[in-house]
Amino acid sequence: MVTIPPRTARDTAAASQDHGLADRAGDPVDSPVPRFGVLGPVEARHEHGPVDLGPPKRRVVLARLLLDAGQPVSVKRLLRDLWPADSARPGAVSTVHSHISRLRMVLEPDRAAGHPSTLLVRDPAGYTLRVPRRALDSSIFESLVDEAGRQLRDGHSEQAQRAAVEALQLWRGPAFADAIDHEFVAPEVNRLHSLRQTAQELQVTALLDMGRGDFAVPLAESLTLTAPLREASWALLMKALYATGRGAEALQQYERFRRELAEELGVDPGPALRRLHQAVLTEDTSAILPARRSPRPVTGGAPAGRTAAPPGRTRELERICSLAPRAARGEGTQWAAVSGPRGAGRTWLVEEAARTLETQGFTRVRMRCRGLADTSRSPAVVGPAARLLGQLGATPSGAAAQVPSEEAALAAMLTPLAEGRTVIVADDGDTFCAACRELLRHLGMFLRDEPVVVLCSTTDRGDTSVAALLSAVDRQHLLRVELPELALDDVRALLEAAGEGPEEAEDLLRRSEGNMLVLRALMELPAAERLGPKAVPAGLSSAAAARLEAVGPSAADMVRKAAVCGADLDAPLLAALLGITREALLGLVDAAAGAHLVVWQQGAGAGEDAGRYRFHSVMREAVLSTLSRAEKQLVHASAAARLSEWGGRHHAAAVHHLLRSGPLASSEELAQACRSAGAYFEEQGQPDAARCWFEYAEAPGGPWPQDAAGAAHGAREAAPDPPPPEAGRAR
Repeated sequence: MVTIPPRTARDTAAASQDHGLADRAGDPVDSPVPRFGVLGPVEARHEHGPVDLGPPKRRVVLARLLLDAGQPVSVKRLLRDLWPADSARPGAVSTVHSHISRLRMVLEPDRAAGHPSTLLVRDPAGYTLRVPRRALDSSIFESLVDEAGRQLRDGHSEQAQRAAVEALQLWRGPAFADAIDHEFVAPEVNRLHSLRQTAQELQVTALLDMGRGDFAVPLAESLTLTAPLREASWALLMKALYATGRGAEALQQYERFRRELAEELGVDPGPALRRLHQAVLTEDTSAILPARRSPRPVTGGAPAGRTAAPPGRTRELERICSLAPRAARGEGTQWAAVSGPRGAGRTWLVEEAARTLETQGFTRVRMRCRGLADTSRSPAVVGPAARLLGQLGATPSGAAAQVPSEEAALAAMLTPLAEGRTVIVADDGDTFCAACRELLRHLGMFLRDEPVVVLCSTTDRGDTSVAALLSAVDRQHLLRVELPELALDDVRALLEAAGEGPEEAEDLLRRSEGNMLVLRALMELPAAERLGPKAVPAGLSSAAAARLEAVGPSAADMVRKAAVCGADLDAPLLAALLGITREALLGLVDAAAGAHLVVWQQGAGAGEDAGRYRFHSVMREAVLSTLSRAEKQLVHASAAARLSEWGGRHHAAAVHHLLRSGPLASSEELAQACRSAGAYFEEQGQPDAARCWFEYAEAPGGPWPQDAAGAAHGAREAAPDPPPPEAGRAR
């Protein structure tokens, strides 16, 4: 049994007899609205006690509706999810209607006979269970986990620990326990259980930050039992053991985890855990348990609850927050369009602005895009609109479906948005499906004088459809915010905020290329490891692996080969290595650019000078980290063979790849490539470069001549492209 430090009244409320459905202090739930629980057996409670939900299948129906609370679920979807192998069986539709009817009766016992339900309603898109976020325990849980992480980042360890405890006390058993055998809950169950593990890790981290290693050890031990291959949990256990003077046990736990990884997956622990192991061996306490951080102050007279903006983004946050008073004063619906490259801080900015507006009386809702086509006969935007309104505890009225024009129907549906101050967050608007984009356009048409602020973020890839999203917005009510790359002063300020000197500012700016996400990830590494070519934060390595999987095997193979070949994408060489046309290659490159694995850098001229696709330096290293040494050597050997076939200036580049081909390149092959490069430079009237190559041909295993290295690079950059290889020609 783990003893937790004294709790506040807020903690006690969460652990009351309502078993996770008690109201949070300061966040009451209106008595007519039942409170629902899915963090355990599915349950519902009125103010006077639990609701008798009836037989198991009815609980599964409720679980399916709660999974998409506030969003319509069609009868066809209910049938497919409830009886996946026999959804067309006789009587299935009647059974669903019967369960819905009984749920309405028990969830709304005071509803007068003949009056329509206001909780479980039906519209053209299906059945919708109107559940405010504050009435669903999983939503409260997620908010508390977010709060715990935010408090921990701001240096408020005690508050972080309390929020984590309160979040974990909401759990009563496995999530969606009544429907655990149904496939439709599997993704959400996995997500919630992973988030629960995160909450436990935040709790342990906060305890270590508070100097309570004695409480942290048993909690960390339980983490490694529930997720035996989760590296972060083992790291916390090692830190907790070291903090309590049990360094030898910390080393034993590392060896235990290393053996389990080798036996189960055939891999070694990641670099972060290896560094921790080394720190325990050398008793480097500062690397294992960093000094406790001071709470981060809120500066500039920000409203209570607002986090101070990071350097380089303060002005943008203030500009967006200035829209709230205008909307509140009745100056019309206000829009902010935040654009910038991936990693520039767009999501942080719109979310932080939304949090600030919440402290000023606004209700935050998010546009959630599922990326699915709407195949119903109702207007395409009905589904997205219903999901949006569901977060307000509202639902499209039945009368809206009877209005003959789509515009009038949507106007009727969106009426609840005008009933109070609302901030709508539409993050990554350029990734929205057609239905969500259409809804955003309609919001611009219908929301004119309401106290609403719409925050939309997009990338700056030049997608023309993004501009169309905002075409209906009155220009005087639209604030455009472009996030530039970080400047040197911004990096210096970030280092200063972290308690570090500015000496590395220029190198970090160059390494991060002014990208906020990359810079922050680099700063999380130990100072001695930030600037080397192999400095790849674990988060970016994971992101690279996920993006490679997302683009598909063909594009992923292209990206990996391109990363081996160099920082810039060499189209002729890649087409030859892949055995495809350059036109087909461009399709793969476009997919990689869409996943932000490569970027387009605009040039100043035309033709070859018009621009190039290239890797961000850290992203290239992250991609390379997904390849073994042997895999990289194979690519180098293939590239060297192709370049040698092309001859001329390509002999110099072939040497570059042969040197990195390991056992696949013999000394004679390397010497011959050097002689061929020397002959090329001799023909070009460059005797000094030719001499270096000939000298190197006599001792290919010796040190690389600097002049020859420069000549190899120069030859590859300056000479024209080779003719398309036979394998790459269209047939």
